[in-house]
This record gives sequence, C-alpha cells and structure tokens, in this order.
Amino acid sequence: MRKGLLVLLLAGINFLNPAFLLNAQNVEAREETLPNGMKLLMIERHQSPVITCGWVARVGSVNEEPGITGISHLFEHMMFKGTKTIGTSDYEKGKEIQDRQDQIRDEMEKEYSKLREQLRKGEVRGPIYDPENMTPRLRELKNRLEELFAEEKKYIVKDELDQIYTNEGASGLNAGTTNDQTLYFINLPANKLELWFWMESDRLLNPVFREFYSERDVVREERRLRVESTPTGLADEAFEAMFWQSAPYSWPVIGWSSDVESINRQQAEEYFDTFYSPDNISAVIVGDFDPDHALELAREYFGRIPRGKTPPPEMITFEVDQVGEKRFKAEVDTNSRVILRYHTPPFNHVDNFPLQIFTDSLEGRTGRLYKALAEEKGLISGEPRVMLNELKYGGYFEVSAEVKEGVAPEAVEAAILEELEKLKTEPLGDRELQRLKNNLLAMSVKQLQSNYYLVLQVLFYESLDSCECINEAPPK
Repeated sequence: MRKGLLVLLLAGINFLNPAFLLNAQNVEAREETLPNGMKLLMIERHQSPVITCGWVARVGSVNEEPGITGISHLFEHMMFKGTKTIGTSDYEKGKEIQDRQDQIRDEMEKEYSKLREQLRKGEVRGPIYDPENMTPRLRELKNRLEELFAEEKKYIVKDELDQIYTNEGASGLNAGTTNDQTLYFINLPANKLELWFWMESDRLLNPVFREFYSERDVVREERRLRVESTPTGLADEAFEAMFWQSAPYSWPVIGWSSDVESINRQQAEEYFDTFYSPDNISAVIVGDFDPDHALELAREYFGRIPRGKTPPPEMITFEVDQVGEKRFKAEVDTNSRVILRYHTPPFNHVDNFPLQIFTDSLEGRTGRLYKALAEEKGLISGEPRVMLNELKYGGYFEVSAEVKEGVAPEAVEAAILEELEKLKTEPLGDRELQRLKNNLLAMSVKQLQSNYYLVLQVLFYESLDSCECINEAPPK
C-alpha cells in the first residue's frame, strides 16, 4: 500500500416543491428581545412534559486573532467550571488562590518571552514549552503553580453544575464550539424551567474560571489526541491553513499549540466581556411550557445581566478572489485519498441553494460519483465524501475519495473532475432533480421531529443569520 494524501484545491465556482412537505416544515417561534439585547425564541410542543433549552453566543474561532487562537473553545470548557455560588465551597478562598496563580503565570510569561527570543535566534530547539527547554527559574515557578493547583482543588466542588441538573432530572448537558458559534444546551423536565433560567443566567452573570491553567493543559492534551496523534490531523490543519488566504478560518478551532499554552486569565475575561454579553446571545426553549411564564422568567433572570460595554467588532475580512490553483501533498500513515475543494459563498447566499442540489447529486451510493468512480471504473474504495460547508463569512464545496490500492491518485482526480465537468454542461434530468429536492425536503422535516435537534438547528441558524432560515430554506 502506498502512503499518501494528495489534496487538490481549485478556486471558485425551476423548483417543484411538494406542498405537504413545505407545510410540515413550518416552525412557529415566538421571538422576544429583552432590554439588555438578549433574544429569546420559544417554540411550544405539548406532546410530553419535557423541554429542551439552549443558548448560543455568536463567537467562534473566526473571532480570534493570532496569539489567542483556541480561546473560544477554551471558553466552552470554562463555562462548566461554575460561578460564585456553584462549584465552590468557599468562593473567596478560591479567588485568592486564583489571583496568586495569575501572579506566578505573569512571572512565567517573562521567562517564556526570553525563550521565544532564544528560539528566534536558534539558541534553543523545539517548542519552548517542552520540559527540556525549561529554565531553572521556570521549573521553580511551575512547581509553585502546581502547588496552587492542588490548593485550589480543596475548595472546588467538582462538576456541581452537572450534578445539580442531573439530580433534578435533566440530561444531555453539553456544549460545542465551531468556527462561527458556541452553543450550550440541555434536556429538562417541563417543571424545571425556572431552574434552567437561574443556572444559565448565573453562568453568564457570575462566571468563575476555576482551574484555568490546568484546564488549558487539558485542552492542549485534547489537541494532542485529536490532531497530533491521528494519521491525518496535522496534514488536515496544514491544508486548511493553505485553503483560506484572508478569511480568518485558517487556524483550527482548537487553536495553535503555542497560543493555547500562553492564554492567560485576563485575556479570557476580556474576551468574555466582549463576546458573551447578552446582546450577542440568543436563547431558545422548545417543548411543554407557557411562553408568557417563560418570558417573565427571562426578564427576571436573564434580564439582570448588563449589556456589554463594548459591542463585538464587526467581521470585515472576507476571503479574497483566488488567483490560481493550489496543491498540497503529504505522506501519512493511511490509505491514499484525493480531496478537491472549491471556495463557495457564505451561509444563506442565493447561490448555495442550487449548490446544495449539485452536492446531493454526487454523494452516496446512488450519486453520480460512486457510480462512475467505484462501479464503472473501479478507482475508489467505499463511498466518496461530498459536502457543502456554509460558514458565516465564506464556504467551500469538497469532494474526497479513498484511492483503491494500485490506482494512481491522479487517475481519481481526473475522474472526479470529469464528473464535475458533466454537471457543468449536462443539466440534471427532471426525475433526478425532483428526487433530490424531495429527499432534501423529507430530511429537513425529519430533523424537526426531536426537540433536541430542533434546538440545535435554531441555535445554529440564529447565530449565522436568523432562525427563520428553517422555514425559508426549503422553498428557496
């Protein structure tokens, strides 16, 4: 078997809707905006006495900059560390220890600055955070910091946020960070709505970033496991960095190692104040509840959070027009794979609706690519992967396929390009087009059956544009 990962990057490239599917798709959401700017979206479903609740902060890796990449994902971890009343047996004692940790980290950063200068001059080799590059002063400071970690733990009530929810019958407490947003969500019994409002408002009003530096190390380890220890992780990162020339999607959501190692608590607090202000957040409730009562609770709990002093800066850097083809080739310990990726418009752009049909015509065992490359020509193993990824400020269309042993990657590349060219010149037949539309509409309806997945969709659409996209996308 040949080692290899061949990646090709190329720049740039009548509706008959079944009425019953479109009608089934419609989602009615009551929208309210609190005086502090926080938006509340409410969707009633009284089939069973449960609710799913969540909120989204319009912040992701796209809002970061070199030096603090990965901070949005780090926040996802920090938001589970509790508040002044949750997660601690003595807030004041814990705060005193955290202040001492910050002082030591400031001293450590002075040592790291010296090491960075030495690294630039070639006086040290490898990452400055490697143990072998640690100076005696750094080692002394790190030992003192470790002692403070242990001292801080004496006043931490581990996972109390999750325990409180679980003891009250809730489940599925979770969160996620992407390029464009950070989401938090949970399932609860219907009679625990006030608990959710109190818990989540306390998280936003009185967050305490406990175990900050030790948790930063947890994120660093997560990066090692997910990226650096996987066969294609580093190659995928390098490809991503090459693909995006100007739009701030070129760094990974989990961040660059050197940044994750150096983010301090003060930077985190400033980032929180900017992007976790209520006017940059939308909350959603789906299930068995009274919306008037929910609005009263929202005003009582979420309404006490002050509006941010500084609005999040507008994202003004879009991807530039591509001037040529880019190619990336890396040898990795896996079967050879060919990837072709093209720049596409941002989320909800008018061109993305035909592009979605275009994408669906190619994917799966009934799609054109599998028939041509696997069944007819025998060039690939398994199904090719085809996707349209719509991000807030850009997007891409991607085709990838695993090369069959003994086949040259260049042959797979040529075959994929041939099929793409056909779709540029040969229109889809009426039956094929209608089948693709019907499948898309049926899937969009299916995804609304669960309160949990409806909440995720509302949060996703709301953070990128508007929750009305759920209703507007199928007709488009």
